[in-house]
Amino acid sequence: MKALTRPEDLNSLRRDAAASLSLREKSETQTNGQSCGLETGTGHIQVLVCGGTGCKASSSQLISEKFHELLAEKKLDAHVDIVTTGCFGFCEKGPVVKIIPDNTFYTQVTPEDVPEIFARHIIKGERVERLLYTDPKTGLHVSDSKHIDFYRKQMRIALRNCGFIDPENIEEYIARDGYAALAECLSKMSPEDVIGQIKLSGLRGRGGGGFPTGKKWELARKSPGDVKYVVCNADEGDPGAFMDRSIMEGDPNSIVEAMAICGYAIGASHGLVYIRAEYPLAIHRLKTAIAQAREYGFLGKNILGSGFSFDIEIRYGAGAFVCGEETALIHSMEGCRGEPTMKPPFPAEAGYLGKPTNVNNVETFANIPAILTRGAEWFASIGTEKSKGTKVFALAGKINNVGLIEVPMGTTLREVIYDIGGGIKDGRKFKAVQTGGPSGGCLTEKHLDIPIDFDNLLAEGSMMGSGGMIVMDEDDCMVSVARFYLEFTVEESCGKCTPCRIGNKRLLETLDKITSGKGTEEDLKTLSTLGKVIKDTALCGLGQTSPNPVLSTLRHFHEEYEEHVRDHKCRARQCKALLTYSIDSKLCIGCHLCARNCPAEAIIGDVRKPHIINPAKCIRCGMCLARCKFKAISVN
Repeated sequence: MKALTRPEDLNSLRRDAAASLSLREKSETQTNGQSCGLETGTGHIQVLVCGGTGCKASSSQLISEKFHELLAEKKLDAHVDIVTTGCFGFCEKGPVVKIIPDNTFYTQVTPEDVPEIFARHIIKGERVERLLYTDPKTGLHVSDSKHIDFYRKQMRIALRNCGFIDPENIEEYIARDGYAALAECLSKMSPEDVIGQIKLSGLRGRGGGGFPTGKKWELARKSPGDVKYVVCNADEGDPGAFMDRSIMEGDPNSIVEAMAICGYAIGASHGLVYIRAEYPLAIHRLKTAIAQAREYGFLGKNILGSGFSFDIEIRYGAGAFVCGEETALIHSMEGCRGEPTMKPPFPAEAGYLGKPTNVNNVETFANIPAILTRGAEWFASIGTEKSKGTKVFALAGKINNVGLIEVPMGTTLREVIYDIGGGIKDGRKFKAVQTGGPSGGCLTEKHLDIPIDFDNLLAEGSMMGSGGMIVMDEDDCMVSVARFYLEFTVEESCGKCTPCRIGNKRLLETLDKITSGKGTEEDLKTLSTLGKVIKDTALCGLGQTSPNPVLSTLRHFHEEYEEHVRDHKCRARQCKALLTYSIDSKLCIGCHLCARNCPAEAIIGDVRKPHIINPAKCIRCGMCLARCKFKAISVN
């Protein structure tokens, strides 16, 4: 491929590339129609196989290989394409296989299912009913994703190409208006015009802070410097979060294009992607996208004959959560210890190597091409007054539909959890949802109708964060949940500032004391006071937000803390030190099975006579409860 030298060349390439996606574009309008097969006269068939990390871990690669084997065996390669895409989002039902042009959506496919799909659907045009999604409300099969509740209320902007294109084929990205925004900026817009459009869109940073993106670019533009840098923060480390990783795996060219646009806008010629080394698939696809962008002339010198030059390199992180903070990230890229520094100066003034640097996260960049292609006014019309556009969330926990979702700002938690997420697993009762990962807080049932945006979540003691959303049910102990997140931030603290290094350690010790049954009323006051002090005095965002899980649970679930302290009980039965195992003498027949399996020899009694548990020796492992066949053992 010869590099494109003019914006006009892109239009010609797009027309040629669009043919390969025409079937997929048309199939978007197909809903519950007749399935298509080669024997029924279908001209060409495409099989889209989810190639996200989750589905690959469930053998989606073997599914693709099996399809290829059958095509080669039947000599049908010219009639059927097998396309590996990025994440479809519906992780709970993966691996996902989609058949085009009839838009059939198969779920939980295994390599063993491929011969049946091939013989019945690809050849004969008969859907394999057992692999279709079953609507839990009606019990009926649903053949296409448009009629699945998980997708109904979603609006995909950042995820627009994930699950639709081959992320390792740049021409499929181009066919979806890829690099059109870059060409438009370089040929018709000044850097100030570009920044003006981003400001008009109302886009705020999706990495957690919510700072206006256009204003950030403007600050970097105005900062004097002969050399400037664009940095993509791909160091996604929240427990249960996989938004940025999925975008890089499913649509890496959108990040490449957005970074080039940012470079043009702020006057930078060099970009760096900081990504943790434990994301091999995202790294591979990002490398592929960068190499192809260079080959096609979208990176390098004199891009599209505009005189603007820009290139990107990848820097690897070792998985330190604190390096998600932009100054710590920059120091890590410089080869120094990943520690934050006081601001000002901000990176826009003095960042990487002391030069003006703009740092945005993956999701923020993913919105940029769509904003410039479809218009700032279009983007600003979505969302709420102060939070425009959409937000990607990784929905996880005690939820029926675990997966990756994107919804307009202003969507309520109730809509996300019950309409998209399908409610709580096993019919259990909703208890709380943790938004914002370790930096966020827990919200309760009374918050379910709050419109999700930056300001509403902050007002309730939580935060948007990068987009982690973990749902909890009645079996979760909120004191233990707070302890889990705090333990994570204590482990991930760089240790530079005293409030974070020592203050959080004292908070964790206090929670350990409470969950082990040794807490006091004074400890509850300590949690509140110390948590607020840490928020006010810590150096960076990690320390300033680390007490949020503790303070929010203390605020919304104070009665659970009191039960742990006053009654030495855990209502969710998660704190082992507070559990008491006992044997009902009326139900125990003296089979001795529990005693034989007790690792602590805490159960005593003669055969065929009721047994008892010695609480002093019991280690609360639950083995006796699991082994008893007569339900004679209870735990309180």
